[in-house]
Amino acid sequence: MGKYIINKETSKVELHFDKEEYMALSDDLKKEIKSNFLWSRAAGAWVSRSTKNHYWALQVAQKLGLEDGGKVGEKLSYAEELERKAERAESRAERMEQHAANAEKRAESLQSELNRFSGDTAFFTQPIIAGHAGSQAFARQRERIFERYRKGFDEYRKSEYFSSRAETARQTASMAQLKDPVYLHNRIKECKTTIAKLEKNIVYYEEILHRIEQGEEIKDYNGEIIPAERYNEYIKETLEKMEWEIDKQAFLENKLDEIGGNRFNKDNIKVGYIVKMRRWGRCEILSAGPVNVTFKILDGGASGGVLTEPYAAITEIIEAKDPATKKIDNPYKVGDILTINYGMDTKNAVYRAYQVVKTTATGVKLQQIAVENGVPVPGQFIGEPVQRKVTKSKWSDFVGVYMDDWQLHKYEFKETVQAV
Repeated sequence: MGKYIINKETSKVELHFDKEEYMALSDDLKKEIKSNFLWSRAAGAWVSRSTKNHYWALQVAQKLGLEDGGKVGEKLSYAEELERKAERAESRAERMEQHAANAEKRAESLQSELNRFSGDTAFFTQPIIAGHAGSQAFARQRERIFERYRKGFDEYRKSEYFSSRAETARQTASMAQLKDPVYLHNRIKECKTTIAKLEKNIVYYEEILHRIEQGEEIKDYNGEIIPAERYNEYIKETLEKMEWEIDKQAFLENKLDEIGGNRFNKDNIKVGYIVKMRRWGRCEILSAGPVNVTFKILDGGASGGVLTEPYAAITEIIEAKDPATKKIDNPYKVGDILTINYGMDTKNAVYRAYQVVKTTATGVKLQQIAVENGVPVPGQFIGEPVQRKVTKSKWSDFVGVYMDDWQLHKYEFKETVQAV
């Protein structure tokens, strides 16, 4: 019936067969083709929507009974792929701009006739006389002009739509993201993660091959014995993918170097520094980890917000200063009851309760106590004591202790009134 090929240049599966053969297919098969492929006039074939996982595309090819035409073309480097993507986006932008210009011309043409009557009050207000042939003809002519004018607005909307599409395509063609350090940092990180996964896959395939060489039979899900050649092919394909990812990582790292590279890291960014963050402006560094920094926004509508981003988001150091070391006073004493409550409201029923059994300058020793009907029972201990340090929250004014990431709040017993 024809053949299917894997085009390495486009990373697509292509179905090649005659139109007559397509017309003879069942509606279900046609539906499967349209779900997994798009018709390409340039290729003269059905081209897969998928670019990486071709499982379903190949399933369709097998259902059609197509011959395996193998692989064709050479895989493009990441830089070549970007260049081709930019060229297509530029071409798309030009088409969209032309569509927008054409729609605007049609709109002007459709509305020009009514515009000529601007200021002619009689044209708009002339009454229509029932049964009068001339008056009825005028009414029909006026309505046709009005209808063309309304269609003109539709064309103007189309023009705006095409202009928006053109702007999006221009942005894609400009490759502006290659000048964004955060974008480059995140893509490089993704490359490293992917390469690590591919390396693990190769190790796994090699272990399976070793077992096969030792005489072990490895079976597929349907019970068929898997030949060693299949795993050799898996290794070859995985190595090709890994080579492409390494090329992509190198390209992105070069682009990052071109715009100044990784200027900041945990060695030159310290807690307490005031820095300028991309998008957020002046911020205070709250913590500096191996990869990311946590910071508090100091200005604007988002002032007070705490976020975490990679070091690449820092554009400059405004003030390098050591944080003022503020002594945190321990707010607890022995006998205090600390609770975790249902919901955020500390007045809600108690979910879990702890009693302070010992205090130090910087922390407390807690022991869980029973809770009955939503009320803590002091002295009715459960389990063993645990030590917790008193800290201040980065995100609020809370000063206290945490249990499994939950804030513990001091419980106030309600006074009961004795009946006389």
